[in-house]
Amino acid sequence: MPRWLRITLLIASSATLVLVAVALIAVHFLLQPERITTVLQAQARQAGLELNLASPATPALFPRPALELQGITLSAQGANMPILLAARGTLALPWRTLFRGETIISQMQIDSPRVDLDALQSWASGLPSGPSAPPAEIPRIDAGVHITRGSLVRGNQMLLGDMELDAGKLAPHQPFLLNIVAKDAQGIPTQLRVSLTPSINRGALQLDNIALHFAHSSELTLQLKGSARWRGAADASAHLDGKLDHANSGEYATSIELTPANENNPLMLRLKLDGPDNHADLQVPPLALADWWSQLDHDEGPRLAVPPGNGHAEIARIDTGDVSIEGLTIQAGTDVPAPASSSAPPAQPSASKPAKPATKRKSP
Repeated sequence: MPRWLRITLLIASSATLVLVAVALIAVHFLLQPERITTVLQAQARQAGLELNLASPATPALFPRPALELQGITLSAQGANMPILLAARGTLALPWRTLFRGETIISQMQIDSPRVDLDALQSWASGLPSGPSAPPAEIPRIDAGVHITRGSLVRGNQMLLGDMELDAGKLAPHQPFLLNIVAKDAQGIPTQLRVSLTPSINRGALQLDNIALHFAHSSELTLQLKGSARWRGAADASAHLDGKLDHANSGEYATSIELTPANENNPLMLRLKLDGPDNHADLQVPPLALADWWSQLDHDEGPRLAVPPGNGHAEIARIDTGDVSIEGLTIQAGTDVPAPASSSAPPAQPSASKPAKPATKRKSP
């Protein structure tokens, strides 16, 4: 190789290294990872959470500006058990972040997160009660979420594994999409797909064009469409219609209806299922049901009681493990017939009639 060519290549490579170093320094200065990390930690503290990283966030430029997070831990303040553990995460930023200095996250990517349901419920139970009125406007969330290789556990018990989650941006009058794919504890694939359009209409939160698709393996599929509306407190209504398709039992017409509370009745959820050999029409107050469910996990032990609700169900056959039940009929609440009397009523004496006098025979 000629000497002049070697010198040219050496100068070119040195200039490239200098430009890369300058670009990295500029990206670090413009993205300000320390500032964005501080903002995220402050937002977590406002929600009663602590966000910790194993190492400081590092900036990246290609294929687009981003911050790389390593060793993510999210815990409730003062708690020993973390809610979320993740190997790594990426905060994708728009190109305008480099020039305008805006802290805008376009997408959040999390790899191998582990969510503990017990820790999540413990944190949620300490939160103040939710708002009694809908928000004045839909909160805008520009960042989509992408999760890979996630898992949901309860202590050491695996509930869901190999979880993939994709959530779109949230904005008023714009379709919001959520897609979750996972495997349950037995390794059976499960999918949940939801789409809806949120808006604020006359002081109420309106969810239009709701489309829900749930599939468990290839045997069970549920599809529902409808709308929902919340005006505040227990003034909520919803109506979803669709079908439940079971590979072994057939297709069922399914309806879910939520009626708002009034002066005489609480918030009520009605579920109707109609198909071959199986029928159900159940009415359940969801708030009372949630309170009943919480008593099953009471600190002093489960408090058993009849769950609230009215309705009836006729189920031809249930197979659960080694247990098989046929011809099951359930009646609850006002649908339970009045019990018949255990003893027969005493017999009433019959009215006696005077005997007719015997007819005299005529003598021959």
